[in-house]
Amino acid sequence: RGIRVRAGDDEMVDAEQHGSRMAQGAAGRRRGVAPAGAGWRRGRRGRQAGADRAPSASIAPVPVVARLNIAPVRSLGLESRKEIRLGHDGVAEDRRFYVIDDSGRLVDQLVAAEMVQVAAWSDPDATVLRLTFPDGSVIEDEVRLDGPIETHIHGRTAVGHIVEGPWAAALGAHVGRPVRIVRCDRIGGTRIAHPATLVTDGSLRALGAVLGVDAVDARRFRMLIELEDGAAHEEDTWVGGWIGLGETILRISAPVPRCAMTTHDPDTGQRDLDTLRAIKDYRGQVDGKDLMFGVWGEVETPGVVRLGDAVRVLA
Repeated sequence: RGIRVRAGDDEMVDAEQHGSRMAQGAAGRRRGVAPAGAGWRRGRRGRQAGADRAPSASIAPVPVVARLNIAPVRSLGLESRKEIRLGHDGVAEDRRFYVIDDSGRLVDQLVAAEMVQVAAWSDPDATVLRLTFPDGSVIEDEVRLDGPIETHIHGRTAVGHIVEGPWAAALGAHVGRPVRIVRCDRIGGTRIAHPATLVTDGSLRALGAVLGVDAVDARRFRMLIELEDGAAHEEDTWVGGWIGLGETILRISAPVPRCAMTTHDPDTGQRDLDTLRAIKDYRGQVDGKDLMFGVWGEVETPGVVRLGDAVRVLA
């Protein structure tokens, strides 16, 4: 199949259609904010203590899946899905590709903020790649591989092959620097653990209150699973235990330490909110350095997760 360049693509979910559900809470809820340094460590004990209490006349809402995000090319715009197939190594299409410069160093949104303006799509086998640019032009072709390459990425090594084709030149022109695209050799891409990430709308509301804004767009945290109807940092209480979500069972292993990418607008890539300072102000630091927001999930039972699936706290 040859190169097809066209304007527009209805398959990609418009970022402007990002559900306001994540920014809006259930009216009238009154919930506390858990500090990062303490609350998440008490999760399992807190659930056990509450298990013996009599049922309340008012039952708290159960968090449900509001949005599912993947990034076929690391640091490019997120693609929203109605469902994902989550395996032990993650979603097959997620972060399967990444971008490097002429010297072989990683190029991400912290290096080239404009990357997030470009949307990407790939099939589960990563044999076709499509990039959609802000002007509506689309470049799609079959993936052809060149020589092998290894890339050091934040303390780990990604192994893959250089991708031949028209994408690198077009992406380089957009970000204003020469780049190359790499396809990872394995599902899971550049990750070695933590195939799932989760955050609740309650946590976003708590952060927004500290920042003094009406809403914080969850996409700036680039989480795989966004949940609505959750209390502030309710996900922290699941750390050390297991939850069911759709067909999957996830072990919630730890909070996620955040980086400066969360300070960037998810549509433009420009720095607009000091999320890190706000997290530090109201949650503190763990081990004197890490700023936690959201949680990691390890896949114990693979399966499909869909929009609307409810969290089942298992242990």
